[in-house]
Amino acid sequence: MYKIIEVVDDVRVPPSKFEFGLEQSVKASLMDKWEGIIDKSMGVILVVTDVKKIGDGRIFAGDGAVHYDVQFDMLVYRPEQHEIVLGEVIDVTEFGAFMRLGPVDGMVHVSQIMDDFVSYDRKNAIFTGKESKHRLKDGDVMRARIISVSVSGREYKIGLTARQPNLGCLDWIKEDKEKGRKRSSSKRD
Repeated sequence: MYKIIEVVDDVRVPPSKFEFGLEQSVKASLMDKWEGIIDKSMGVILVVTDVKKIGDGRIFAGDGAVHYDVQFDMLVYRPEQHEIVLGEVIDVTEFGAFMRLGPVDGMVHVSQIMDDFVSYDRKNAIFTGKESKHRLKDGDVMRARIISVSVSGREYKIGLTARQPNLGCLDWIKEDKEKGRKRSSSKRD
């Protein structure tokens, strides 16, 4: 889930950034320090959005930089268990499919791709459902539910499922809804 969070932190502004003016130099230093990292408690830090308050600067012996206590906002992405996500399939392997979920990737294990027996075509890297004939390949857009989240070092490991109603490849969902409409309209005739 994307969130704006407020943080208070000490930031070191090196002399090379003094020329930008106080707010710009502090923001540039915060961006260097925070953006692109994964923090277990906050998530993936995408961007420093707003510097709200800058305290008095402090200089320490032997360090030409100025240190400031700063209150600021950041946009973060933190995947949460049970969250419904939308993403593009970026890789299909015999054990599952990898989905791009914005700043991170998740994996749908072969057993969680669809509620059907699934076969894998190694040559074309495609999963096909035995009864439904649904196919999953690179580039497909899927809706899935996060079933597991773990942080290992500086990397998220996200497990996904598409074996629930209204989950899976968007083409399948659309096709299934159209079939349902046809069935219900034919019952009225």
